[in-house]
Amino acid sequence: MSEIILQVRGLRTAFHTEAGAWPAVDGVDLTVRRGEILGLVGESGSGKSVTGFSIIGLIDPPGEVFEGEILFKGRNLKELDEEGMRQLRGDRIAMIFQDPLMTLNPVLKVGEQMMEAILTHADVPVSEARERCREALELVGIPAPEKRLDSYPHEFSGGMRQRVAIAIAMLNNPDLIICDEPTTALDVTIQGQILYRMQEICREHNTALIWITHDLGVVAELADNVAVMYAGRIVEAGPVDEVLDSPRHPYTKGLLESMPGNTVPGTRLHQINGMAPTLAGRPEGCPFRPRCPRAIERCAVEMPPVAEEGNRNFRCFVPIAGENS
Repeated sequence: MSEIILQVRGLRTAFHTEAGAWPAVDGVDLTVRRGEILGLVGESGSGKSVTGFSIIGLIDPPGEVFEGEILFKGRNLKELDEEGMRQLRGDRIAMIFQDPLMTLNPVLKVGEQMMEAILTHADVPVSEARERCREALELVGIPAPEKRLDSYPHEFSGGMRQRVAIAIAMLNNPDLIICDEPTTALDVTIQGQILYRMQEICREHNTALIWITHDLGVVAELADNVAVMYAGRIVEAGPVDEVLDSPRHPYTKGLLESMPGNTVPGTRLHQINGMAPTLAGRPEGCPFRPRCPRAIERCAVEMPPVAEEGNRNFRCFVPIAGENS
């Protein structure tokens, strides 16, 4: 087994309001090994982005990570102060955001921003830093990288800006990259190119990757393992082929059936009934119960425990029968 890069245990992140503290992430467990790509999937509001921000220490008030452990290479990140986290971010752990303009300063040339990411963490000559920046742009497929170092962000297309953001994340060869839906706003062709490039980078550099998305099609193409989130919890997790070919949780099955590619042409697109609960409106028992076609009375009063089955696990009292059941 390869080295465990990240282990999250019982992570709980809440947002404080006048009405109380509402948990956006409610007891999440994750394990990511070196060179592994984990897809973190769920609807909007499921808590997947908050999980990513919690791991990298970007939760600001009124949010708070108030419980659990975030072990990065065996070191609990919750015990680090802000300066300690700042030294890790952009060096050993990197994050790529959905909007590359959250990463790029519009008034600075791309080369200046990239070199700053290197010089903040390493004492190297400026000439060496610039050459590393040029190589990083070349790695992500940007043409004429030497010339592009002197361009401003507005001179790049959306897809090219996202490639620059990926290049910045890779500059210091991090052990872990967290990607928060970085291809959502891009067309399918550019999305496919970036997914291929990320797989290539992870293989060549043995980098661990968490890919946060609502798109199971992307996860099927990219990931080794998948964790499905609903209402702040992981409801099913395991090897991507096993989970997507034979889902055990009704929510996972509903997401798969909602994909246009799984719908018979000329028929109505399947959808999961109802809406995901708000932070303040989560029901007692299993939060998926109001939308679940398999719900029983027990689901209304108890939270299903984690059931383990080989290399996968799920939370459901009435799981869908597996192929080997």
